[in-house]
Amino acid sequence: MEKVERLISIIMILLKKNVVVTTKEFAQLFNVSKRTILRDMETLSLSNIPIYSVNGVHGGYGIMDEYKVDKRLLSNSDLENILTALGGLEQILISEGVEMTIKKIEAMVSPLAPKGSIQLSFYDWEGRSEIRQTLKTCQEAILKKNLVSFDYIDKNGTVTKRTVEPYQLHFSETSWYLKGFCLHRMRNRTFKLFRIDQLNMNEQTFSPRDDLLEQEQEASYQPELVAVKVLISPSIKDQFIERYGRKSIENYSSDYLLATIHIPQNSNGFQFLASFGTNLEIVEPKTYVEDFRDYLNKMMEKYTSKGSH
Repeated sequence: MEKVERLISIIMILLKKNVVVTTKEFAQLFNVSKRTILRDMETLSLSNIPIYSVNGVHGGYGIMDEYKVDKRLLSNSDLENILTALGGLEQILISEGVEMTIKKIEAMVSPLAPKGSIQLSFYDWEGRSEIRQTLKTCQEAILKKNLVSFDYIDKNGTVTKRTVEPYQLHFSETSWYLKGFCLHRMRNRTFKLFRIDQLNMNEQTFSPRDDLLEQEQEASYQPELVAVKVLISPSIKDQFIERYGRKSIENYSSDYLLATIHIPQNSNGFQFLASFGTNLEIVEPKTYVEDFRDYLNKMMEKYTSKGSH
């Protein structure tokens, strides 16, 4: 069960029951650890859901009585927003669990409520449709707690065979990742899904390692970022505001704006900056300018008469 579905289910259970529900009962119901339930309750509290806890032998969790008047905590607009978010994600990844959640929420929305106040669109990339089966297999393995085996191709093209305890699928910007415990390396690993080939779900099951995902550094696969100052033409201002916020940009001259951004000092960062062509110029730090120049020179070498094929 996805976290969002579990959180909605917890709210529904607390709204329905007139007694407190124990952490143990929730943990058994959703087949997760007590610690996961405690984190769920924290998430709900931080989201201003009026959860209260009762200590002692008969302790557990309840929801404030004043929110039980009509047995429904979420307004039509709240439900519409959740549907919109799930509907958008559905275009990338759909599972029976998410489908059931969408149906449950749709049944709760008033027929008088306006539909489709927000619409999300995604690029229909061919590679994204190819990755669906990999996602589906990973999801099933995580749910059933089955090991997965696959060939993993690194950025240099080297292939290694891996057997992994799968724990979580993670979507970051444009890429899907699988987080798990690699039995070959005997440590936590994050795998980029499009580098996975020959994926198989094994019959062998595993017992989840306690708090594995909490121990893993969230940014384990994120490169170190460097503060970079760039001059940009007004024509690309909107893209920078969208990505880095208005505060990142200041006036510089009649032709250029000065943007201060944080970006990786590697080919990913260079590719991003190069995509703006002559509408952008890196000012500092000088070391970044030099590395970027080297990157562009290597690219140019591909197209000189000497280097062309």
